[in-house]
Amino acid sequence: MNMQQTTVPRVINLLLVDDHPLVRDGLKARLETISHFHIVGEAGNAEDALSLAAKLKIDLILMDINLGNVNGITLTSRFAKEYPSISVIMLSMHEKAEYVSQSIQAGAKGYVLKGAPAEEIITAIESVMSGKNYFSSGLQNQATAASPLQTLTQREQCILKSIATGKSNKHIARELGLSVRTVETHRLNIKRKLHIEGQADLIRFALNQTVL
Repeated sequence: MNMQQTTVPRVINLLLVDDHPLVRDGLKARLETISHFHIVGEAGNAEDALSLAAKLKIDLILMDINLGNVNGITLTSRFAKEYPSISVIMLSMHEKAEYVSQSIQAGAKGYVLKGAPAEEIITAIESVMSGKNYFSSGLQNQATAASPLQTLTQREQCILKSIATGKSNKHIARELGLSVRTVETHRLNIKRKLHIEGQADLIRFALNQTVL
């Protein structure tokens, strides 16, 4: 007799970063009702968050923007560089497009308003951990418009995909039927439009934006 196998969700290790203990307590109470969510730590500032990341296995961070000396967007950028395997969802009271845009550029995979119901926060975590981006319904249009990829031409986006796989200018030129100099020019234009300087940062951006 065939027995139907049930898939057990893997444990998702979460770090809560918010400078208000009551907010962290409320989040923890809501998220701990999900059996495969594991709150491994809490932090009220950037220094504590980075310290915990160095010690603990963390899959995802729920990040507030207002953290005092170092805001959550700047901290998200640091995590993208120092701990690229950790996903970040901004959990904020701010609805302004500039905050959504800055969060995306910093490497956040999602942006959820603090007033959202617990079910939406849970959905956001599950979506991001499955490789998708997630934004509160009222912010979806802002997130789309704010994406830095919107500033690139189709050719530049195509080259960015190739850059993300580590291909050389010569390889990309051969694949696309372009001269190496043309590819070099496109690469410079991509970095200029995205305000990126180094090659490593360019590859990291491509991976964070899931352009593959």
